[in-house]
Amino acid sequence: MSRSPHVDNRVWGDEDEIVAAAMNYAWRRITQPPDPVTGARPAADLALAAGTAITPWGIGGEAALKLFDRVLAPATRAQDAVTNLAYIPAAPTRAALAFEAVTGTANIFAGTWEAGAGAIHAENEALAWLTRLLGWPETAAGCFVSGGTSGNLSALVTARATAAASRNRPPDGWKIVCADSAHSSIRSAAQATDVEIVTAPVDRRGHLTGAAVNAVLDSTEGVFAVVATAGTTNAGLVDELDTIADACERHHVWLHIDGAYGGAGLAAPSVRHLYSGIERADSFIVDPHKWLFAPYDCCALLYRDPARARAAHSQSAHYLDAIDRAVHNPADLALHLSRRARGLPFWFSLAAHGTDRYTRAVEQTLTTTRLVADAIRVSAHLRLATAPDLSVLLFERPGWSPQDYASWSARAAETGAVLCVPTQWNGATVLRMAFVNPDTRADDVIAVLDTLR
Repeated sequence: MSRSPHVDNRVWGDEDEIVAAAMNYAWRRITQPPDPVTGARPAADLALAAGTAITPWGIGGEAALKLFDRVLAPATRAQDAVTNLAYIPAAPTRAALAFEAVTGTANIFAGTWEAGAGAIHAENEALAWLTRLLGWPETAAGCFVSGGTSGNLSALVTARATAAASRNRPPDGWKIVCADSAHSSIRSAAQATDVEIVTAPVDRRGHLTGAAVNAVLDSTEGVFAVVATAGTTNAGLVDELDTIADACERHHVWLHIDGAYGGAGLAAPSVRHLYSGIERADSFIVDPHKWLFAPYDCCALLYRDPARARAAHSQSAHYLDAIDRAVHNPADLALHLSRRARGLPFWFSLAAHGTDRYTRAVEQTLTTTRLVADAIRVSAHLRLATAPDLSVLLFERPGWSPQDYASWSARAAETGAVLCVPTQWNGATVLRMAFVNPDTRADDVIAVLDTLR
């Protein structure tokens, strides 16, 4: 009896060639540096170049990968280019990038211990390293969320729930105290939770101080949290954490510290003194995808007392009744339920390279920042706008207009010389550089600054 020819009845058919091509592309991207001149294209231009890829019949894996490689990827900024000094870029290790692919293929649900125990254990190990840097007790805990906005929101929801459990809602509503220099996500969190922001003034260099916070707390009812910043986004400044902690303890107010960018400096002995007082915070965030060499998206959210977070965030439903609440469930610690194991690439890179090398990498970027700052100080045509705390530099070209800055920035980006965009500081337009890539060389940056003559 003859057999009928084999028919592949799988819904997706044979994907072996598609998978192999995609993995080969990933290997090339990990091992080859990105093109620094890549960037956004006008929407109409991009739509014309990309055409329509989503159709009832599909365009095939080869065509889809070619479209991504030749049209879509070149229309995205190279975040890890050594010349990208704009905003807060990202410089993940190649080990972390590679393990991002591993994490994706593992298809892990890491919201509950029952589903993702192994992955969560690894994430907790990475979080424990951060906890030790903070000087917090071993009982502290947290989880990884998508970014600083999600981390700040979740921490402030916990802070408000903690306050509400011990005192009545004030007649004129709950309030958060922070400085104008706090990240924009704090205002977003206030809007989302329907609370008021009370702004405390900064000192002449731009730092929030305990004296300013204390004055606001003395005169304001209903404050449930103070937000201090360990590395402001615009200028890289570390607020006066020790005296702010004093003020919060005196008034029994939750202290949240946003270290999304600057928290990585905890790993660097040369600047660790700037963080004195952080050991007394109630909650803290840091984005490893900024200055701790992890890929997007990865924010570490930590609580000194995780029981308060569980009380605020644990979700209940009949289909969740089987969850063991006695174990570590990341879904109980933030405003989320479904989550991937986004902390695994960070864990893998830490495990592969060791924490000493992380210290060396952060210190390298600080050294580069200081060398460039010194070159600006002795320059005849440039001036530092403020002395750096960490790895952000603000400087000006006296005599230039905002348009001069914008034109120079655009030319430098088009040639791939450097990505450096203007910002505002004390009402004036200045240039800003953020150093988070240990492979960025000071001599190369100083050479680019000569074009500002």
